[in-house]
Amino acid sequence: MTMTTIELDVRPIPPREKHPSIFRAFDALTTGQSLVLVNDHDPRPLHYQFMAERPDSFDWAYEASGPDVWRVRITRR
Repeated sequence: MTMTTIELDVRPIPPREKHPSIFRAFDALTTGQSLVLVNDHDPRPLHYQFMAERPDSFDWAYEASGPDVWRVRITRR
C-alpha cells in the first residue's frame, strides 16, 4: 500500500502563519503519511517545536539542505 505524500511549500506564507500551517497539515496526516516541507532556510527551530509539542509522533529527514531550498520529510508515526 502506497501512502500519499503532501508537499507544503511555505515560502509564500507570511512568517507568523508558517508554523501553524505546518502543524495543521501534519495533524491531518494518518500514520505513515508524510509531509514534505519546502522552505528557504533550515527549519531547525521547527524541529525543536515538533520535539516539544509532538514528541514521539514524527520522523524528520532532510531531503535537501540549501543553500536556496530546504526540503524536509516529516512522517507521522
